[in-house]
Parts: sequence; C-alpha cells; structure tokens
Amino acid sequence: MATEQELSDFLKSVERRAFKRTVYHVRDEEAALDIVQDSMLKLSVHYGDKPPAELPMLFQRILSNCTLDWFRRQKTRKALFTNMSEFERPGDDGQDFDLLESLIAPAASDNEATQSPEDAVKMTQTVQAIEAAIEQLPPRQREAFLLRYWEDMDVAETAAAMGCSEGSVKTHCFRAVQTLSKLLQAQGIAP
Repeated sequence: MATEQELSDFLKSVERRAFKRTVYHVRDEEAALDIVQDSMLKLSVHYGDKPPAELPMLFQRILSNCTLDWFRRQKTRKALFTNMSEFERPGDDGQDFDLLESLIAPAASDNEATQSPEDAVKMTQTVQAIEAAIEQLPPRQREAFLLRYWEDMDVAETAAAMGCSEGSVKTHCFRAVQTLSKLLQAQGIAP
C-alpha cells in the first residue's frame, strides 16, 4: 500500500511530463492542466491504496481515459455550440502567459552556465521544431510515441495504457519515428 508521501512523491515526479504529453494531445494548455489535475485526483481518490509499483500504469491509463473524455466533451460541445467564438472579446485568448514556457524555464537555467548564447538559441529552436513535429503526428501515433519514448514505458506497458495490442504499439511507434525523421530532416535537423 502506498503511503501519502509515496503517492505525493509519485505525483510530483510525473506532473511535468504528464502535462507536456497532454498538451501535445489536446493542444490547449488550460485543458491539459485540467486533465492532468483530474487524473491525479482520480488516482489519489480511487487508487491511493494500491502498491507504489502499480501507480505509474494506473496513472497513465487514467490520464489516457481523461484525455479521451475531454475529446468526447469537445465533440459534443462543438456540435451544440458551433458559433460561440463570436462572443469572445479581443484579448480573451490567454496569449500573454505561457505556462509551458514557465515550466521549462527552471530546468533550462541549470545548463545556462555551460552553454553559449548561440548554443542555447539553437537548442531552443531544435526543441521547438521537435515539439511542432510531434504535434503533427496522428493522435494514436503521438500517444504511442510519447508513452514509449517520453514516459519510457516498454511495449507491454504502452499497450496496456493505450488499450491495444503490442503489435499496434510497435506499428504506431515505427510510423511515428519515420514521420518525425522526415519532418525534422526537411527542416535541416539530422537524426
């Protein structure tokens, strides 16, 4: 059984990656934050008594389900309210604050002492190109790629989290890597 401290430590260890992964899926930072918080709450309430070794798989599955639920709600909302964007005022777009950049900034500051400004700019541009390429992947390929290579899950864990066969995971990952390679090479980024 996981203690409160073990559960808290686990949630702290996955929050940034879960947020980033969810932003890739839903392409909306506020929605991604809500989905991750929802997932963490569900894990704590419903599965907080599970052994610590089971928490990563449970969390990934809950996060995937919450993301799918969000897409279903969006589909329903769009069907009912197609012209709601007419009611938005200028400036309501939330473009002033970039939460993703604020989360990345502390990690980047560790390397500032050893990187030249040119290297830092090149690294930032490369990361942005990779993120843009990942966003262009089809949803299932993106999910398989992020679980395997971002979350560092093996094929069986990824299949369990996605609710598909191991062969499907391998196919999705293979296609994702091929697509990313082509997209990045077209921008002059060598693998």
